Amino acid sequence: MTVDDQTWRKSSYSNGDEGDCLEVLDTHPTAIPVRDSKNPHGPALLIPKHSWASFIAALNEDRV
Repeated sequence: MTVDDQTWRKSSYSNGDEGDCLEVLDTHPTAIPVRDSKNPHGPALLIPKHSWASFIAALNEDRV
């Protein structure tokens, strides 16, 4: 599987109205690919799923 032929979604943390969008891919078996929506053919970061879960938990703790 390559990340290029998959369906990406906009992150709920992105500000879609401003064009500052982060896209994620949920179908990768071991990682969460993340890319800049303004550069869809550019590089993607592959973040291990356990690290992604910790990252999202930390973001949620900082929300007031």
